[in-house]
Parts: sequence; C-alpha cells; structure tokens
Amino acid sequence: MRISVDPNSDVPPFEQVRSTLAEQINSGELPVGSKLPTVRALAADLGIAANTAAKAYRELEQAGLLETRGRAGTFVSDAGNQAAARAAEAAATYAQITHALGIPADEALAIVRAALKA
Repeated sequence: MRISVDPNSDVPPFEQVRSTLAEQINSGELPVGSKLPTVRALAADLGIAANTAAKAYRELEQAGLLETRGRAGTFVSDAGNQAAARAAEAAATYAQITHALGIPADEALAIVRAALKA
C-alpha cells in the first residue's frame, strides 16, 4: 500500500487518502481481504491527524470498499470487486438515457466530469 499526502495540495488530506485507497482497491493493487493499518498507524505514517485517517476509512466503508471487523481490524471488502461492475452498469444506463435524449457524447462526458468534481 502506497499512500502519500501532499500538505500543499488544494485537495483535503482525508480525500487524498480516500481516493488513493479507492484507486488501489478498484485496480486490485489492494486485493480483497488485505488488512489495512490501524487508523492511528496510518495517521502516524502519513503525518496526519487520526480523525483525518478515520474519516477516509469511514467514507470507504460507507462505499462498501472496506469493512471493519471489530478488534481484528479493517480489511478490503469483497464488495470492492462489485464496485466496478456497478459503475459500468450505471455508465451503460447513463449512455442509453443520454443517447435517447439526443445529447452528444462529448456533452454527456462533460456532464459526468462536472458531476465527478462535485
């Protein structure tokens, strides 16, 4: 697991951690069942507050990418395997809807990019 936090970035530290972990989970770099460091250990390694690391873990858990197993720790969830499939299904539905509405592909992509930035 490789994570770094750029203190000079406009992106909040928790979002840097969250997005990096999400990318690593979705790419398979962090496979299902991988144990993650404790919140305190991650925070210490990255030089961030424990609450910041906890917020990143919490959001990933809400998204179904992580699961906490009590004292056993935090692990990559098997739901992470389904995330890309669900996103592809949603993208196919979106493509059908925008096509039916007569929205050109470049405009439909611009709408998605704007939504992803929100």
